[in-house]
Amino acid sequence: MLVALAVALAAAFVVAPRTLAASRLDGGFADERDIIEALRAAFVEYWNSGDRDFSHGLERVVDYWFRYHAAKAVIAAILLIVLVALGVLLWKAFLRAGGLGTGRRAALASARVLVTMLALFSLVMVMANVQGTVAPFASLLPMLVIGATDGELADTLDQIRQRLADSLSAGDRTPPALEVMISDFSRYHVAMAVVAATVAVVLIGTSVVGGRGLRERGRPTGEQSVRWGRRAFSWRCCRWS
Repeated sequence: MLVALAVALAAAFVVAPRTLAASRLDGGFADERDIIEALRAAFVEYWNSGDRDFSHGLERVVDYWFRYHAAKAVIAAILLIVLVALGVLLWKAFLRAGGLGTGRRAALASARVLVTMLALFSLVMVMANVQGTVAPFASLLPMLVIGATDGELADTLDQIRQRLADSLSAGDRTPPALEVMISDFSRYHVAMAVVAATVAVVLIGTSVVGGRGLRERGRPTGEQSVRWGRRAFSWRCCRWS
């Protein structure tokens, strides 16, 4: 059951976000090339407007990208939960397989390693897509330089670099659009730092709990301790006699 659910979620992670992100009003985008072309045209328009608020075209692209990453983050998080549950079941099965053959135990161990690697990949996907959901505009900006940049886009990027350098060196007034970019990039990196710290705390807590569980599993119960004590005492009595 969990294996089938994991396979379905993995397929949904690839296929579903584009459909889920599409709006009833604009219908979304056909592919990445379509997104890039719309982003470039809208970005140039936004910069030339001199406004802080997104133009209609750029807002359409950013809203789509937000919904796209939100859908991927939710699907990846559910997949991560399923893989963790599957990994726990495989670990328990491996611990109970002491009396089984070596081949059976090796198969369980290999399956658990595979599930663990897939879970780690899902965790990375959750982190990346949460970051894209929190700061979709900053997440989109690298697409501006994919492929050839010429014409109005190249001129716009040159202006941005120059205005950024002037604002840093000479203290000139920062254009509103550039302020939005800087703010969104700051939010982009803060989001990753917060997510990474949260994941680190969860992993440390899980390791501590897991270590305690293993120690408790290896610790003898009261009845076992009494039984072992009787055997040791009997053995010593035999040596004394």
